[in-house]
Amino acid sequence: MTNKVLDRVRDLLPAIRERAVAAEEQRRVPDATIAELTEAGVFRMLQPSRFGGAEESPVAFYEVIRSIATACPSSAWVASVLGAHPWQLALFTDQAQQDVWAENPDTLVSSSYAPTGKLKPVEGGYEMSGRWSFSSGCDHAQWVFLGALVPSEQGMDYFTVLVPRTDYRIEDVWNVSGLSGTGSNDIVIEKAFVPTHRTYSATDQANLIGPGQERNTAPLYRISFGSVFSNTITAPIIGAAQGAYEAHIARQQERVRLSYGGQKVSEDPFAHVRIARAASEIDAAILQTDRNMTEQLRYAEAGEPIPFESRLRARRDQVRGTERALEAIDLLFKNSGGHSIRRPNPIERHWRDAHAGSVHAINDVERALAMFGKGAMGLEVTDRML
Repeated sequence: MTNKVLDRVRDLLPAIRERAVAAEEQRRVPDATIAELTEAGVFRMLQPSRFGGAEESPVAFYEVIRSIATACPSSAWVASVLGAHPWQLALFTDQAQQDVWAENPDTLVSSSYAPTGKLKPVEGGYEMSGRWSFSSGCDHAQWVFLGALVPSEQGMDYFTVLVPRTDYRIEDVWNVSGLSGTGSNDIVIEKAFVPTHRTYSATDQANLIGPGQERNTAPLYRISFGSVFSNTITAPIIGAAQGAYEAHIARQQERVRLSYGGQKVSEDPFAHVRIARAASEIDAAILQTDRNMTEQLRYAEAGEPIPFESRLRARRDQVRGTERALEAIDLLFKNSGGHSIRRPNPIERHWRDAHAGSVHAINDVERALAMFGKGAMGLEVTDRML
């Protein structure tokens, strides 16, 4: 199937690559990049068609994100996170969707899902306060998804809450060694009112249901949040490894063409082995991601429930995809020798960015693998990111 957005994005890659250093220096993705990706349709790929979205497959979306990451992992990270949020917003109430998209379907939503805020029940909704970190691309968004806890009969429930820019402030705290262009700053709220229709319960999320499904009937909106969002984080990391691979191969081919004293650069068979291993790890990461998301869509299209085993496997392969990408980029980094530590250099930048992305909470490898192992043994597994 032709990925039209990918075709448009490929034409943008040279300019995005040229802005990669500026993104690091400014600690945010340049406005020009966001404007170009918006025009290309990246942020509408997972958006409902009734708001002008394409309702594309996540497989196509991740392919676009990986392509962007070959040029600038920070830009891809922001595009991936902001581009996945229309999918989740489609699960909220119709009124919440209208609040965001009625006047401008290109309005973007950032996020910080850790439940570091609290909701106090009040008439018509909740009073919300707190501080949230790591809201990637928040400077480009007019709304934000935030995690919060609310009292319930069972003790505390977890909600995702939709909040407009007028109710929060952004604090510039983003000074980091990797993914420095993502502008992942803090969100601060002091006693903002949140109407009930802008909240979404983790219980509904875990059961793959949401009020938005009444209007947004495409199979896309009946697959697992844990699978969609976790691969949203891993896709830029795999793309960073792809970009490093492309840069490494281009440089090695150039070196082969050089000659010293009439003799070509000597060939190192061990270097060739590292290249093969890196390429294989990248391919495996992509193939497993594509297989798992295609499978979930197939169940949804057939109107069948998605087996829990499929959701467990998607999380298993997602964290392994991150690990595979890191192994590949580490091999390439070592294979490049001293050249790999020079700036500006896409290999060292992608190495830093990939490792920075790997510390995201969704990449807790042991947790995800333990869940799969428990499920394989027939033990109960409960986790809101499944």
